[in-house]
Amino acid sequence: MILEILLAIIIGCILGTITGITPGVHINLVSALIFSISTFLLNYTDVIFLVITITSMAITHTFLDILPSTFLGAPNSENAIAALPAHRLLLEGKAGEAIRLATIGSYFGLLVSVILAPVVYYIVTLSYPVIKNYIAALLIFISLYIIWTSKNKLSAAILFTITGVLGVVVFNIKTLDQPLFPLLSGLFGTSSLMISLKTETKIPIQEKITKIIIDKITLTKNTVVSLISSVLTSFLPGLTNSHTTLVASIISKTKDEREYIILNNSINTISMVLSFIALFSIDKARNGAVVVISNFVDKFTLIYLILLLSCSLVAAFIAVILVLKLSTVFSKIITKINYSKLCITIILFLLILVIIMTGYVGVIVLVTATFIGIMPKLLEIENTHLMGCLILPVVLYFIL
Repeated sequence: MILEILLAIIIGCILGTITGITPGVHINLVSALIFSISTFLLNYTDVIFLVITITSMAITHTFLDILPSTFLGAPNSENAIAALPAHRLLLEGKAGEAIRLATIGSYFGLLVSVILAPVVYYIVTLSYPVIKNYIAALLIFISLYIIWTSKNKLSAAILFTITGVLGVVVFNIKTLDQPLFPLLSGLFGTSSLMISLKTETKIPIQEKITKIIIDKITLTKNTVVSLISSVLTSFLPGLTNSHTTLVASIISKTKDEREYIILNNSINTISMVLSFIALFSIDKARNGAVVVISNFVDKFTLIYLILLLSCSLVAAFIAVILVLKLSTVFSKIITKINYSKLCITIILFLLILVIIMTGYVGVIVLVTATFIGIMPKLLEIENTHLMGCLILPVVLYFIL
């Protein structure tokens, strides 16, 4: 039985590596694929094997998805905010630092969330019925705070409104199956790549970083803030990890880009762990991977929760090794590539993915979002105002 569990974890880690380093390939997609062929797979294995595989894939993905964000500038719904700081560190020759900051955030976030799982369970059970009634108020407060603390409040308010309207329109297009992909790829991905093309950016030789020093108080603060923010938002409908990162940045009052990377990646991994706790405590599946797990398991008992948390720890250990090894390889390769050609290639790759996944409507969304995504640079304001695309639709959903 132990050998089967280890095999499932290894397979999950391999799948998580593939989804993590490949822009546009999400764990929800692979989880759905596993479920679609489960009748065939169950002839050779059992439900527990498949559940552990999906769990390990999901955890590994949260560690590995910093790689395309850093080296390619290609974000997803989980790390849209952290993608830009990480990519900027690459352009400073410090990709290794970005990867290690993200890995530390994910690993400590996982450890704290697993250790405090019993506490989180009771907090969620007691607070969920109350918090869910104040989602709109929470997001309105976040929005006003972000705008108020901006260097240019008027420009920030206008940009937030524009992206918010874009988000409302995009999420209401019935023919668009995956609205987040072209929306976030444009706002945070192709827009930054277009700016890099205009400025004729060159990637410097990456510093070889074998050790990184982080203040223990800062790390503890960011991890605790990530957990608190995740508990506040991860169990609520309509909210993504990017929402959680905004909440965390407000609580921690951080403006440091390195702390942003730690916060965001800590939240990504914590949110995945909390999704298992949510399935057990309030019987709610908060993401596609957990939805598939809930379909495999008739009753998600405490035994299942303990099993998945234990497997998550093992998968995380493997994921740390994988992300550090791959980052070393990518750091060597990236400096040998013409950055302008790389940017064009990535833009074309994202365009092809958008066409395949969302059709011509998705292309219109991508192009529109790209031009809007360039505006923070022109207006000299923070990119966080682009998150209006996710905040305003959720606020209107709960108000109207």
